[in-house]
Amino acid sequence: MLFRQVVDDDLGCASYLVGDENAGEAVVVDPAFRIEPYLEQAERDGVRIVAVLETHNHADHLSGHGRFALEHGLPVHVHPAAEPQFPFEALEDGTEVRVGEVVLRALHTPGHRPEHTAFAVIDRSRAEEPWLVLTGDSLFVGDAARPDLAVVALDGARGLYGSLRRLVDLGDGVEVFPGHVAGSLCGAAMSSKASTTIGFERRFNPALRLVERGEDDFVADAGTGAPPRPANMERIVALNRGPFVAAPPAPPELGDPAGATVLDVRPAGAFARGHFPGAINVPVSGTSFATKAGFVLLPEERVVVHGATHEEADRAVGGLHAVGFLELGGVVVGDRGGETTQPVSVEELRRLVADGAVEVLDVREREERDDGYIPGSRHMPYRLARACAGDLGNGRPFVTICESGARAAVAASVLAHEGLDARPVLDGGIPEWERGGDTCVSFRRCGSA
Repeated sequence: MLFRQVVDDDLGCASYLVGDENAGEAVVVDPAFRIEPYLEQAERDGVRIVAVLETHNHADHLSGHGRFALEHGLPVHVHPAAEPQFPFEALEDGTEVRVGEVVLRALHTPGHRPEHTAFAVIDRSRAEEPWLVLTGDSLFVGDAARPDLAVVALDGARGLYGSLRRLVDLGDGVEVFPGHVAGSLCGAAMSSKASTTIGFERRFNPALRLVERGEDDFVADAGTGAPPRPANMERIVALNRGPFVAAPPAPPELGDPAGATVLDVRPAGAFARGHFPGAINVPVSGTSFATKAGFVLLPEERVVVHGATHEEADRAVGGLHAVGFLELGGVVVGDRGGETTQPVSVEELRRLVADGAVEVLDVREREERDDGYIPGSRHMPYRLARACAGDLGNGRPFVTICESGARAAVAASVLAHEGLDARPVLDGGIPEWERGGDTCVSFRRCGSA
């Protein structure tokens, strides 16, 4: 049996190459839009990819099934409830896809989405029972799927409860390989571990412990308090459900990005020293680049990527393609632009707060803020900066702050793009504020935000 896991560290997505080396064939499960790594791995392993299997219509990244179909003529297998608008092979519950002695058996596991399907993998040269399961977006390492992306959260939670019970029934010794690891928006507490077992999760996974307590307890917990929905989720689902998406042409290199929204993908320090007026800064060298970009860009706007080097710009273009931004206006390369931003140090922020000269904007998530925040600060997660900038008013200048400076830099650039006076705390954040002796109010300690 051939088994390869391919992880996109930026998006936290995992996909799989599964096959039979003796037969010289393999299938790809949940491919990313950039299909070259699978083709290269298949060539190294001496197998030919013969089909694509999808667990569901993904909401956080664009699938590569269209490229496999258009460029290599491969069939795409998916559950009919996905309502695909492309030619497909139907994956009903119990359907088996055979590759030599290896069998992938479809397990319909709704909850995350109505069409969601896991795959029990059987190597018949060894045994008739599955020894691993590809759980897609149903069961993760340390977490379970969010049930609110396609249906009412409580209905999704009821479906997910039944699906998790079915997966547990596979047996404690069955290995679990999920569709996401830490960094994805599809769960709140998933681990960065690449795999686990049913037995380990049954013992340590809070979601499965809730399953053991019964459906009512599970639904009451899983059906509320979901993490943020991807800003362009519906657009990505539509692309994955719709006609096959081909690889777009490389965007042209431009000298002047006039009339476009400039996405500056250089590090925050380089951006502060000089950038195009109104540019939005999401460093491609940081974590979760594509997810962050998807939160702060609008699907209908013309986007031009600004990178310090061609390699930096190309990485960013690939990341944007991965989340459905396909028609880019071009790229600009080099340290260019005449507008500057003056970052704020934590020490300077103390003086500005004491003088009442600025309004502090905490751009972390709610759970982080609950553990402690600067008295008098306002709260707005960075991902909402584009949508909510108009509600902030335009009185005192804003200083954005987070844990380390990364999200503060993104938020400040977005607010400046929207016409507000905003500067970020780049080198530090709330931990440095507290270490300097300043107090933070804690929602968890005092019971009020």
